Amino acid sequence: MPGQAPSEPHISVLHGAWVPAGMAVGEIGTQMVPPREVVLVCGPAREHLVVVELGKFEGKKFKNSHLKDGRAEMEAEPLHLHPFFNRGGLTLNRKKTLAADSFPIMLWWSPLTGETGRLGQCGADACFFTINRTYLHHHRTRAFLFYGTDFSIDSLPLPRKAHHDWALFHEESPKNNYKLFHQPVITLFNYTATFSRHSHLPLTTQYLEGTEVLTSLRYLVPLRSKNNLRKILAPLVYVQSDCDPPSDRDSYVRELMTYIEVDSYGECLRNKPLPPQLSNPASMDADGFYRILAQYKFILAFENAVCDDYITEKFWRPLKLGVVPVYYGSPSIADWLPSNRSAILVSEFSHPRELASYIRALDQDDRRYQAYIEWKLKGEISNQRLLTALRERKWGVQDVKQDNYIDAFECMVCTKVWDNIRLQEKGLPPKRWQADVTHLSCPEPTVFAFSPLAPRRHSLREMWIPSFQQSKREARALRWLVDRNQNFSTQEFWALVFKD
Repeated sequence: MPGQAPSEPHISVLHGAWVPAGMAVGEIGTQMVPPREVVLVCGPAREHLVVVELGKFEGKKFKNSHLKDGRAEMEAEPLHLHPFFNRGGLTLNRKKTLAADSFPIMLWWSPLTGETGRLGQCGADACFFTINRTYLHHHRTRAFLFYGTDFSIDSLPLPRKAHHDWALFHEESPKNNYKLFHQPVITLFNYTATFSRHSHLPLTTQYLEGTEVLTSLRYLVPLRSKNNLRKILAPLVYVQSDCDPPSDRDSYVRELMTYIEVDSYGECLRNKPLPPQLSNPASMDADGFYRILAQYKFILAFENAVCDDYITEKFWRPLKLGVVPVYYGSPSIADWLPSNRSAILVSEFSHPRELASYIRALDQDDRRYQAYIEWKLKGEISNQRLLTALRERKWGVQDVKQDNYIDAFECMVCTKVWDNIRLQEKGLPPKRWQADVTHLSCPEPTVFAFSPLAPRRHSLREMWIPSFQQSKREARALRWLVDRNQNFSTQEFWALVFKD
């Protein structure tokens, strides 16, 4: 996409707040001005409405804090909250120089681990892992590791040398960084660890500890007790505090609420309060919170984005608690169900009224309802794909006896780098690895037909589609600049994005 920078000014908008034209991209999300009505200006001035880094800004909003894999994280958008599990190795300062001079260097360009230097052992191989960017030009630097939510055009390790591999770790929703989800950008990476089953290191089951939590009866409330609780509880429960995401889930639930009773405890559509001791978002994985949810017959398990294999705790949690998930999200969810009848799929119903009618029928028929939890009562998981994925994954969830998925990602890259070093030592060409669009791809967000865009001002719901559309231009611009293999400024980037 070569060309001269356009001369006309750009106007950027983020969450309904105008950002002065000419403001550096790095300032976006940290400086806000009084909101005005969002207007797309067309005319002689040819000003542009820019949805700048929506996901990046969202990633800075702390949603929920709980422990997973020994690290604090947010409900949907973690940012620099991954303290690294030290697997041992040489970490003393006096040994760092020796390690860096003797082993391949893996440079975390996103400072995800916070480690200034560590020699990590990956089977028979060892690599030096660091976030210290002074190693950018070191002769032993072989790979750059990126965390997707923090992947930014502000600073990239350019020029990229032929032996520099790029590796992407991105377990999060597309809302965190849409431009990664397009072919021009995802194919910049040699190795990937994403929620897609097609990734080099699939993280599809990242929220599932193992089969034992699915078959456990620890939180199961007997059906007779649930029927009695129906005198004071709705058949359905909804708990979300990340409102108006790309999946448009709140619109669906709002419509569903006109046909069937739903107890909603989160910030979104809330109609019922949690006990004071559970009102803190950090309590979302607390035993007391689980006990409340377990009393219900059905949980609305709606993801914040609709992508193949993007499956979060929203799906696994009700299965662990013995509650039937009413699921909306990954179109490939049927591939991951514990049994053929373990969840109700929203996609099978043409309208919320049909879904409400089906749930009411199950609520009134113990035999039909029981069929959805029979697999759990018997402790039988029939899905071989799920069993195989859990058995063969090279990392664990909340298991101190196993590496976590960041460890596994690092070692995957380290091992592949060493494989190529050994090939070159034999005079053979290195193997070229490259991601493809299946490693990270989501369709454009949509809104439900029965709930058109409302004339509300400054709503996130109105931003996701234009944000996605703009991200395609961003992806093309970024690819052209990276292929040019020279450092570039944010001004150059945005000029290309909006070049006519």
